[in-house]
Amino acid sequence: MKNVIFIAPPAAGKGTISNYLVNNYHYVHISTGALLRSMALEETELGKEIKSLMSEGKFINDNLIFKVLEIALKKVEHKPFLLDGVPRNLNQAKYLTELFSKLNVNNYIVINLEINENTLVKRATGRRVCQQCNTTYNIHFDEFKPDKENTCNKCEHKLITRLDDTEETFKTRLETFKRETEPLITYYQELNLLKKIDANQTHQEIIKKIKEIIEVKND
Repeated sequence: MKNVIFIAPPAAGKGTISNYLVNNYHYVHISTGALLRSMALEETELGKEIKSLMSEGKFINDNLIFKVLEIALKKVEHKPFLLDGVPRNLNQAKYLTELFSKLNVNNYIVINLEINENTLVKRATGRRVCQQCNTTYNIHFDEFKPDKENTCNKCEHKLITRLDDTEETFKTRLETFKRETEPLITYYQELNLLKKIDANQTHQEIIKKIKEIIEVKND
């Protein structure tokens, strides 16, 4: 089973795909975003700093992300894993290449989710997340609406809007992605590791393509 790195603009559907892989293929989901959002809820100096950066739509500094990532990868052992939210720039990508070499990780693929900007805005501003189990919904798409308004289908806890899901903040994040993350596409193309998926398709069509990619065995 292929280990997975995602490259995608904010709200492109990484979380939904990640949940599918975890639930159906037993992937270890390494989400730097989820970890950092959890820290942002803590009333500590570090938590307040992260909360401030996220509310402004800025990326967290690489030093913190690198520490979190290396610790997480060492705990994975021989299970398949997926990285969600990293790398975000060329420096991080080069660090990952070196780290994977150090940890003998070579069975991985980079998946680029391509999607139009109008759909991204709807996905971001309509996203709601369960405070208890982190299940994600979207009030703009029937397929992902909760059965009961502002209530999780699974555990019936209240749904919230993330700090970074306002339209103004989202557009800041999207511009940052275009500037810093899109160059990774060329980087991984040159390493012959990149696979592209049209994320404007239905969830079922996207999952079908994902399965084709991760189930390919090494030569």
